[in-house]
Amino acid sequence: MFFDTHTHLGSHKFDDDLPAILDRARAAGVTRMMAPATDLPNARKLLAIAEKEPDVRVAVGIHPCDVDTVSGEDWIVELRHLAQHPKVAAIGEIGLDYFHAPPEGFDLAGWKLHQARCLHLQLDLAAELGLNVVLHNRESWDDLTAIVLPYSGRLRGVFHCYTGSLEQAQPLLDAGHLISFTGIVTFKNPGPAGEAVRQVPAGQYMLETDAPYLSPVPHRGQRCEPAYVADTARAVAALRGQPVEKIARDTSTTAEEFFKGFV
Repeated sequence: MFFDTHTHLGSHKFDDDLPAILDRARAAGVTRMMAPATDLPNARKLLAIAEKEPDVRVAVGIHPCDVDTVSGEDWIVELRHLAQHPKVAAIGEIGLDYFHAPPEGFDLAGWKLHQARCLHLQLDLAAELGLNVVLHNRESWDDLTAIVLPYSGRLRGVFHCYTGSLEQAQPLLDAGHLISFTGIVTFKNPGPAGEAVRQVPAGQYMLETDAPYLSPVPHRGQRCEPAYVADTARAVAALRGQPVEKIARDTSTTAEEFFKGFV
């Protein structure tokens, strides 16, 4: 019934009880889970998990906060190999992050350039392989959209954990890209995302947990799990004045069309 389109099943926070986490997700009606990677070792870990779980698919990529783990272009060769695994449904999580300080060995300008270079390489790979992309933005919206929009028509992106307004997202939606909402929309003060989730047309948005982060109400303060996407769906249904079954059906159909290998 529900599709968690962004859950970090490869997080160390799930290492001790992943089978129980997956069982709880299924018991809550979660029938599909997309797990994005953060770096190459994490991608390999996720593929090993997905090989055993029929309802799990993987996005492989280097998160912008982890691009200090790669240099040159040899890494893109391994990423291309991993991306051809039958359980891979997208390239991700990729993007730009200007919130966190540059790691050791980079000044701010150099760090932004390295992130952008790695993003371009991964977008090129996605276009080459016919895969869509899972995009991370943190305090980098203008630069990220300037890089991604020229790829419109060659690939589609989902701007995950969307917190902006519908007006801000409209140029991306018009170009065929998607936005995705987390448990933030269940908060007492969800910011512009609260209004965006009311207004965005079906077919242009998806739901996610971003587990183990951003637990929705009534689980705030706890480790997030993919089961909790059901709570987010119920909150979205209330905000949109629609049955939760319609929200589940609309967002699952959108996700199945966006990610490779689910239909």
